[in-house]
Amino acid sequence: MTDRVTDEEVEKVCLRLDREAEAGGYHLNPDTEFVKDLVRGLLANERRYGYPACPCRLSIGVKEADADIVCPCEYRDPDLAEYGACYCTLYVTGAVVAGEQTVGRVPERRPPGGPTKSAAKRPAHLTGSLPYPVHRCRVCGYLCARDEPPEICPICRAKKDRFERFL
Repeated sequence: MTDRVTDEEVEKVCLRLDREAEAGGYHLNPDTEFVKDLVRGLLANERRYGYPACPCRLSIGVKEADADIVCPCEYRDPDLAEYGACYCTLYVTGAVVAGEQTVGRVPERRPPGGPTKSAAKRPAHLTGSLPYPVHRCRVCGYLCARDEPPEICPICRAKKDRFERFL
């Protein structure tokens, strides 16, 4: 495999991201050339680090430490709710797509140096017993009670490794 990201790869990922975004109630930025540039960055980071880290943030190259900035990042939903777009503006709200809202600068929510290990692994307080463990998608907050988290989040399409044990 060559290191160069091809236009075909970019188109394929753009189509997949758009399909997944729309299925999950999200929207990609309507500026298709901008989206293609972001996707080129995601693909370059995936080759470089082995995971699609946000191209607008500095990755350290350790998946566990960068888990919060793997696209779609854990900050996407609060950024969309507050600013109408995620940090890199790959994802935007329907109001932005409809031209009812403009996107300005989205401040960085990620703590300097990334999330602390103790905060990322802190289990919720359990007050009763449940028949199955509860897993939470760190991207969209989806909860599921089963032995293992799903391979892909049915809401935001994040992969299994983006889930954490919630209860």
